Amino acid sequence: MIDAKPFRVDWAEADVAKVLAGVAAYPFPVAPAAPSGEGWNYGCDETFLKDICAYWTGGYDWKAAVADLNRFPQFTARVEDFDLHFIHVVGEAGGKRPLLLSHGWPGSHYEFWGAIERLAFPSRHGGDPADAFDVVVPSLPGFGFSSKPARPFGQRATARLFNTLMTKVLGYSSYLAQGGDWGAVVTSWLGVDHGAHAKAIHLNMIGLRPFGGPQSPEEIAWVQHSAAASDMMGAYLRLQVSKPQSIAWMGAGNPVGQAAWILERFHDWSDLRAKPLIGAYTRDQLLTNVMIYVMTGSFTTGAWYYRALIEEGGITLPQGARCETPTAFANFPGEALYSPPPRSWAERAYNVSRWTALPTGGHFAAMEEPELFVDDVRAWAREAG
Repeated sequence: MIDAKPFRVDWAEADVAKVLAGVAAYPFPVAPAAPSGEGWNYGCDETFLKDICAYWTGGYDWKAAVADLNRFPQFTARVEDFDLHFIHVVGEAGGKRPLLLSHGWPGSHYEFWGAIERLAFPSRHGGDPADAFDVVVPSLPGFGFSSKPARPFGQRATARLFNTLMTKVLGYSSYLAQGGDWGAVVTSWLGVDHGAHAKAIHLNMIGLRPFGGPQSPEEIAWVQHSAAASDMMGAYLRLQVSKPQSIAWMGAGNPVGQAAWILERFHDWSDLRAKPLIGAYTRDQLLTNVMIYVMTGSFTTGAWYYRALIEEGGITLPQGARCETPTAFANFPGEALYSPPPRSWAERAYNVSRWTALPTGGHFAAMEEPELFVDDVRAWAREAG
């Protein structure tokens, strides 16, 4: 077994003051003249960015944020070459029924803050104690409070680390796993490579692709739609998957630049059909997620994670291969960039056991709609046994 050490977030006041001074001194460049709200068509909206920067320096209580980040028990453990950071909440499950939650980019382990207690202690929220989990939420290697790789480190390798975390650090012989964004890719590889331990997986993004191209009119239409959406909104991906250090050079020492890059994704990927960005989230939530990147220097290594996908071999399965671990998919429909593939496409890559359509929510499902997210995870876990 591998020992784990207790961990607490501790941001030095001088370091935070330096960040806030950088925000206050930021020389906002000229932005295109655009009607209210349409500045997002060019990148992060100028009015929004100025507003949140004013709140960052004048209203954001970073000490309260640190206290909130220390709300749940957290640890680090040495797994291979990494000090992995993780939340571990032993809830009403009492050491049984473990659930691994994996985040993506530009999110963090903080994405799950609104879901953790509901998952671990359902009776505190009017739920059934039989639905309780032991909740484990790691930070991806190179993200947040996990240590950084010397070079890009990929999702399949991360799955190996997380399986070791669950089995050799925490001592679980089997577990359930959930993920979205990069977490969906990591969770998918847990299903492919570590199905002896990851007995069922739940995704809110399809992570792996089947071998071969589209095989039906519906699949062809979906591929074409996805390509068109990527043309308009996928420039970040092309840069980070090819030349991630380019954005690292521009972001280093520039908290406003990092925030603009991250917040643009939250705007573009969230369900804003019925509410604005500050409405889907609070300013404090958005800034705490940004501060995790800024204060840990993980803006750079987070971008590397895209390049690692290519260096590791991509997400297309070999001919004849499939994730045979039972897989649930939850479609949160309010995202403009990503739309789920036809079920036929997914079933060539996964042993699909559950397919649900939720009414609201987007890319950051657990953060946007924690109650819907928790309800679907509970229902899936009951079926998974």
